[in-house]
Amino acid sequence: MPETIPFDQRSREVKILLAVVVPFAFGAIVGVVLGISAAAYWVLAALAAVGAILAGLEHEDARGASIRSVVAGALFGLGILLAHAVAGTDAKVSLGSFPPFLIVIDGVAGTLLGLLGWRLGRARRDRSGEAQRSP
Repeated sequence: MPETIPFDQRSREVKILLAVVVPFAFGAIVGVVLGISAAAYWVLAALAAVGAILAGLEHEDARGASIRSVVAGALFGLGILLAHAVAGTDAKVSLGSFPPFLIVIDGVAGTLLGLLGWRLGRARRDRSGEAQRSP
């Protein structure tokens, strides 16, 4: 498996792109799709979940993974709601009785998935370190 570049070693611009722009823009795409197809919405939501796990791999500590993940998850949810509102379509998936709560749900889900990625990355780094130390 290729080495992951730690998030804290990336430039400020790349950090903003990965933690702010990409989640919001992808959320906006999902928000438009929300009014078109329930199946496509869920496929894109699953892809976003995989992205959150992969993002967690870039962090060497749980705090960094948590902060990035909660921000990215909340921006993803905000992107969904804003793009869906602009598109003006009927949602093919229920947003619940208080749609803005999606921002909180996505922030929490993003945090949990990012922490899962961080944990998997830590286990991989630990195994790699043990393999390098053994004769």
